[in-house]
Amino acid sequence: MTKPTGTAGDPPYLRIVATIRRRIAEGELAPGDRVPSTRQIAGEWGVALATATKALTTLRLEGLVESRPRVGTVVAGTAPAAPTRKRPPSAPDPEQELSLARIVRTAIEIADAEGLSALSMRGVAARLGVAAMSTYRYVASKEDLVLHMADAAFGEETYPANAPEDWRTRVEMGARTLWSLYRKHPWLAQLGSLTRPLLVPNLMVHGEWVLGALDGHGLDPTRVFDIHVLLYSHVQGLAAHLEMEAHAEAATGQSEDQWMDSRAPALQELVESGRFPTFTKVVGAFEDGYDLRLDALFEFGLKALLDGLTSLIEGQEVAA
Repeated sequence: MTKPTGTAGDPPYLRIVATIRRRIAEGELAPGDRVPSTRQIAGEWGVALATATKALTTLRLEGLVESRPRVGTVVAGTAPAAPTRKRPPSAPDPEQELSLARIVRTAIEIADAEGLSALSMRGVAARLGVAAMSTYRYVASKEDLVLHMADAAFGEETYPANAPEDWRTRVEMGARTLWSLYRKHPWLAQLGSLTRPLLVPNLMVHGEWVLGALDGHGLDPTRVFDIHVLLYSHVQGLAAHLEMEAHAEAATGQSEDQWMDSRAPALQELVESGRFPTFTKVVGAFEDGYDLRLDALFEFGLKALLDGLTSLIEGQEVAA
């Protein structure tokens, strides 16, 4: 366990701040380097997650570190040498500036940078520099906060007032818009399922766009909704792997390629067993291994779905 520097009488979070500040000043942590995450700080210094979050928040307010989506907290490119321990007397009270919008925006930043599992009401309050219970005046629980976050994130993209007349163009636009949002906020794919859908207004906007494209082509309502669900599951199903890979890399310290390299003996054993000839044939045809590219797979799957739907919808229109 690391022994933090600083004055013995300082609160634990300030002693952690002093230690990380020293590492930055001495060049042990250079601009762009990742600093310990909240969980790493909690384990290294033996403190609660809320204390670790408060330490990172203090460093962030001093301008020493910054959050980067899907990377985490890193040393800022330029940072002041001297810490600012106390808020200037003229600075506004953060609790007076608190709002639901600020809470939601801050929570989204945490989830983008560290994943949904790192999100907590205390952590959000600490990053905002307010008392732990202050956020509860605006949201009743973490579950409520996540719903607000999802609604805000899905609302970041809208559609043109004049929709394309061609149903396929409109569906493609809807699918790619959703994919871009999941790409930006991978944690969204962890919320809700096909059987227990996430019911927030701004996600319904995307559903309404696709349903509007499918309506009016002679399909019965059940078939229209089936197609809508199928298209949505293609987007969400692939997007779920974005967050899972981020979790796996953080937990193992290995990239996707490094993990696959470590499993090479197991793969070779399967190939040499003779039990899977087609698998062996296909894998053996790859010169440099199979490159799993989720963006390309999304486009390939979307085209395959739409090609199949084209014959269905156009056949239905002819029959009508």
